[in-house]
Amino acid sequence: MTNFVRMKVSVFRKARFNAAHRLYRKEWSDEKNLEIFGGCSHPNYHGHNYDLIVELKGEVDPLTGFVYDLGKLKEIIDAEIIERFDHRNLNLDTQDFKELNPTAENIAVVIWNLLRPKIEIKFDLAVTLYETERNFVRYEGE
Repeated sequence: MTNFVRMKVSVFRKARFNAAHRLYRKEWSDEKNLEIFGGCSHPNYHGHNYDLIVELKGEVDPLTGFVYDLGKLKEIIDAEIIERFDHRNLNLDTQDFKELNPTAENIAVVIWNLLRPKIEIKFDLAVTLYETERNFVRYEGE
C-alpha cells in the first residue's frame, strides 16, 4: 500500500471477573466505616461481577491491518488479571489489596499496573472497570 497513512486507532478487549471485597479502614471504628463506605463496609464482604475493558491505542500496522493482536491481549488479560482476581476475596486472597482498600478506583489502577509491563510502551493503555452497570471508573496511567 503505497499511499498508506499512519492512523491511530483504539482497540478494546472486554473481560469479566467475579470477586468479593470489603471497603473499610482498619484504624476506623465500624461506625465510621459504615458512615463513609455504607453497606460496602459490612464485615462479611460482598461481591461484584466486574466488567473490565482494556483499551490499546496505536498505529495500524500496514501489513496486518491490526493495531494489536486481540488474541494476544486476551491471553495477557487472562494470565495477569482473571487468574489473579476471579472468584477471589480481594481483601483476603490477593497481596494487591492486603493494605490497599479495594475500591473500583484502586482496582483499576492495580490492573493498569499489572498490564503495562506486558504491553509495549508504543501503545497507549487505558482500563475501564465496571463495578455495576451504572458505576465505573477509567484509568489511563499518569
